[in-house]
Amino acid sequence: MADANAKIPYSLNSKKVAEATRFWLHKRGVTLEEIAELVMLLQKKYYPNLTMEECVHNVEMVLSKREVQNAVLTGIQLDVLAEEGKLLSPLQDMIENDESLYGVDEILAFSIVNVYGSIGFTNYGYVDKLKPGVLERLNDKTTGQIHTYLDDIVGAVAAAASSRIAHRKQAEREQELGHPHAPEDLEEASRKAAPEKEKTQPE
Repeated sequence: MADANAKIPYSLNSKKVAEATRFWLHKRGVTLEEIAELVMLLQKKYYPNLTMEECVHNVEMVLSKREVQNAVLTGIQLDVLAEEGKLLSPLQDMIENDESLYGVDEILAFSIVNVYGSIGFTNYGYVDKLKPGVLERLNDKTTGQIHTYLDDIVGAVAAAASSRIAHRKQAEREQELGHPHAPEDLEEASRKAAPEKEKTQPE
């Protein structure tokens, strides 16, 4: 007879992780459109015809990545715990005061930037220094909220989305020139191919 008290093996629920990522971004006051505005700022110079719809789509694609979701959830939870004073000192003090020599928040952000290649580092460094739009609000220390991790995470998501756009625009150029090109985002390419494959299947 099976032990009624036996622990059920852990099994990741990917849908819940994705939903939690969106929920916590929203709960902490960050919209996809605000992140997309950073993407537009980074890429408009290079792609004048870029639309906000494209920027939002690329932000969504970045947030669909498991490693990005992990970083978002981890960083926000540390911010929230620091806000509630639930971390142990000296970590509590460092995160609460966004200590200048505390760089783990940026290391976490790098895990997001890396998803679409090293070109994202330049984009991340630019918005991290300039702190435009939503990043200015997240860095406002007078609100009582702690966003030590979130401001870097948002900048990193925007940088990764910008990198994704750059890769895809390059792919489009190569296709226009008739050069063979492997899809940069294999996951999305597979999703697009699936409906086409279904159409060609015999009834």
